[in-house]
Amino acid sequence: MKAFKNESYLQSSVTMFLYFASWGIWWSFFQLWLTSKSGLNLNGSAVGTIYSANSLVTLILMFFYGALQDKLGIKRHLLIFSGICAALVGPFFIYAYEPMLNSNFTIGLVVGSIFLSAGFLATTGIYEALIERFSRVFKFEYGQARAWGSFGYAVVALLAGHLFVINPDLNFWIGSIFGVLLLLNVCLWVPKAEREEKKRSNQATQTSVPSVKEMFSLLKLRDLWIVIILIFFTWTFYTVFDQQMFPSFYAGLFGSVAQGQQMYGNLNSIQVFVEAIMMGIVPIIMNKIGVRNTLLLGITIMAIRIGLCGFIDNPVAISFVKMLHSFETPLFILSIFRYFTLHFETKLSATLYMIGFQVAAQLGQVVLSTPLGMLRDNSGYATTFHIITVIVAIAGVYAFFMIKRDDQDVNGEPLVKPAA
Repeated sequence: MKAFKNESYLQSSVTMFLYFASWGIWWSFFQLWLTSKSGLNLNGSAVGTIYSANSLVTLILMFFYGALQDKLGIKRHLLIFSGICAALVGPFFIYAYEPMLNSNFTIGLVVGSIFLSAGFLATTGIYEALIERFSRVFKFEYGQARAWGSFGYAVVALLAGHLFVINPDLNFWIGSIFGVLLLLNVCLWVPKAEREEKKRSNQATQTSVPSVKEMFSLLKLRDLWIVIILIFFTWTFYTVFDQQMFPSFYAGLFGSVAQGQQMYGNLNSIQVFVEAIMMGIVPIIMNKIGVRNTLLLGITIMAIRIGLCGFIDNPVAISFVKMLHSFETPLFILSIFRYFTLHFETKLSATLYMIGFQVAAQLGQVVLSTPLGMLRDNSGYATTFHIITVIVAIAGVYAFFMIKRDDQDVNGEPLVKPAA
């Protein structure tokens, strides 16, 4: 309850709730929209190409966004731009994106990848990095604020499944409504502590602001490349498996497509709701077992979850397996964030997170989305899931030997601050 007395925590929580709601209402069914008869009815290869193109543009923008946000500090310019895109998502999908993909796939591919990446896919990391920075400056727990983002996604995911069956366009229009609310929130609600901090930042010297040279020099760090390789072969599958493949796989387990789509929406909502709760619990777990062990636990759960999906075809059993995602995501995201602020300079946290986590995952999607989509078309879901599981398991072994211990090379904020 103490956190609710902190206005910066409240504003950050509302921001995360509205952003993930404006995104999740259509993104949770994006793959089904691409593949279903009520949508575009595309095959796995075409869907993989769309995801690869989105990831490629996102990859490029992330370098720019991460560097720019570190320059901006706690200013919200990129969040306002994202809010504008979120407000326009309905008109864009219905009057531009869908007609272009139907009439000229290549043009639709290019235009869509630019809009989706600039407004959503590349800005997700900025929301997370900026709110994490707010949590350190304004003294609240990042995981608790991030949990409201998961809660927002859970609420709209429950709604999205039922709307999608009625008319997929409804998902996009409601996304725009949440986008307008998001835009108003980030433009009009600026807590007193944030206003005062901006004044101090404007009056102070800029020695704490990283230079462009410092930002790009990060690519020379061996320790950063160790993390990039790990993310490439693990978190990449959050999109390749969970967004590109699982929705249609799960919906196909039911007697009718409509029933499968509704059940997927319900399951996705429950899963993300539990994920929101875990966002508040994982920081406690991390303080008990450490950052490294939390990350290894997240990778282990990922391998088990994807692997079981390759052996089970019962919708009830698969639903229980899907719930493991509720534990995996908070364990992975929060431990990666804390790993960067533990072992690297905190003033570069946005750039580190964008390059070491978001960019690495997007690069993995660029490389793997299309071939895995083709593999799914030719060999089926089970074989594809088995191959993904083997890759994640090998990456877990790599992490066990390569990821630093919590007391090793602490160049940022220690996990447990020493007594004054």
